[in-house]
Amino acid sequence: MADILHDRDRHRLSFSANELTGAIGDSITVLPLVVALAVVTEVSLPHVLLAFGVFQVVWGVVYGLPVSVEPMKALAALGVAGTLSYAELALSGLVLGVVLLVIGGSGTLAAVERWIGEPVVRGVQLAVGLILFETAIGLAVADPAVAGAGLGIAVVAVAVGYGNASALAVLLAGVGAAVWAAGVPTPTLPGAPPLPALATGATREAAEGMIAQLAMTVGNAALATSLLFADRFDAEVPPDDLSTSMGVMNLLAVPIGGIPMCHGCDGVAGKHAFGARTGGANVILGIGYLLAAPFAAASLLAAFPLALLGTLLAVVSVSLAGSVRQSSNLALSVGIGLAALVVNLGVAFLVGVLVHLVIERVGDVGGDDGGDGHGNDGDDGHGNDGDDGDDHVDDGNA
Repeated sequence: MADILHDRDRHRLSFSANELTGAIGDSITVLPLVVALAVVTEVSLPHVLLAFGVFQVVWGVVYGLPVSVEPMKALAALGVAGTLSYAELALSGLVLGVVLLVIGGSGTLAAVERWIGEPVVRGVQLAVGLILFETAIGLAVADPAVAGAGLGIAVVAVAVGYGNASALAVLLAGVGAAVWAAGVPTPTLPGAPPLPALATGATREAAEGMIAQLAMTVGNAALATSLLFADRFDAEVPPDDLSTSMGVMNLLAVPIGGIPMCHGCDGVAGKHAFGARTGGANVILGIGYLLAAPFAAASLLAAFPLALLGTLLAVVSVSLAGSVRQSSNLALSVGIGLAALVVNLGVAFLVGVLVHLVIERVGDVGGDDGGDGHGNDGDDGHGNDGDDGDDHVDDGNA
């Protein structure tokens, strides 16, 4: 982390118009899931926005780069689907905070990633997308006309060249409908955080969710984000440092009413695409979240059209599931995604890891028989078959 502070001088904060528009790139991945989670669970939206606002500013200043601060999507999706309660989400965030701190502090993140494997990460992403889509359909059928209107908004956003912002467009329509029905809420400062009884969160479902989330976080929030910073910003941000900062963030955010959070590479890519080049985008977005928190009243959430929420989740789910196309083993990734629907996400993940390790082992044996004498057969020693090890750089979601 000291290296990050030293390197920050090369990325001084800017507050230009590009940083302002760049801030939108991260909110696209955050707000739809956060609002959906607050509508269907006991999560307090004002406290969640407060936590996101604080850590957007903190990491923008610390890294000097447009670092993403997003919900941990596997856990958030399971919460939206009703599989995990608020207590299970909170406990998961604290446990993963400790795990990420240990991994980052010990420098073992790359080793963990090699055990999990890129196809497994893609499979978990597909599973999360399918779980969200299943929930979306259940909400949308309650009022097909409203859901159809939301779909029309998303289609228009795509047609005019703002496909990445289609979920945000649907969200804004839902907020507008809620304000129309409930009126503009009186701003109220968030009170004491509504901490759940953590002991009730120690369940098998929470454990399975944590295991699956760890795969996404290691693959696409630490390693992929580190590579993305090197590619797009010419900045060295070690993945172990990102793991450490995510650990710290969760251990501090959950006690103030936040939800499990991570540094997703899709948010970094979104900020870059919208013009952000420094941590100034984080500061701007963080202030925006902090200003919005007092207006996130329960009455406004209660008035949010559930059918429109279904459309919103459907748009998000398509984005998440779409990353499976980049898998280096499409059959394995799709199998994990489908198994998650039939059985559950945790079992699908564990079986996927075992299958991946068997495939890797068989590949190594084949390399020993016909390779270069060192068992590599043209690969890089990690089963990547001559690639550059950047499988996670694309637009993976964490």
